[in-house]
Amino acid sequence: MKAVIQRVSEASVTVNQEKVANIGHGLLILLGIEHEDTHEDIVWLSAKISKLRIFNDENGVMNTSLIDTNGEVIVVSQFTLHASTKKGNRPSYIKAAKPEISIPLYEAFVAQLEKDIQKKVQTGIFGADMKVALLNDGPVTIIIDSKNKE
Repeated sequence: MKAVIQRVSEASVTVNQEKVANIGHGLLILLGIEHEDTHEDIVWLSAKISKLRIFNDENGVMNTSLIDTNGEVIVVSQFTLHASTKKGNRPSYIKAAKPEISIPLYEAFVAQLEKDIQKKVQTGIFGADMKVALLNDGPVTIIIDSKNKE
């Protein structure tokens, strides 16, 4: 499971010219799911993200977490995070999980994150053509891969 985590001042997701998610201060999370991902990946990744100290404290130092700052969250499914560009110029998405695997894992990740931060998490619409807008704060962008726990 891969996540691109962006600290934002604001973010939104629009589908068919209708805004389906909209937040202020918090995180926009792009989530990619592989065939091999499990519930363990969900629990680990959600805990890591919710406790990641990437928000400024009173001294302007990145020392507080999403939980500490009571930030908002949007999670957007993003199968293209698993693109392989090794061969040729057309990316291969063979590592990305099919919808019958990825939808339940995506929904479970959102539920786990809501449990960890004790707050409603907004989402895009799985599989839709989404327009994602954000104002990256910092900018702060972090990539986490549950298969490479650095």
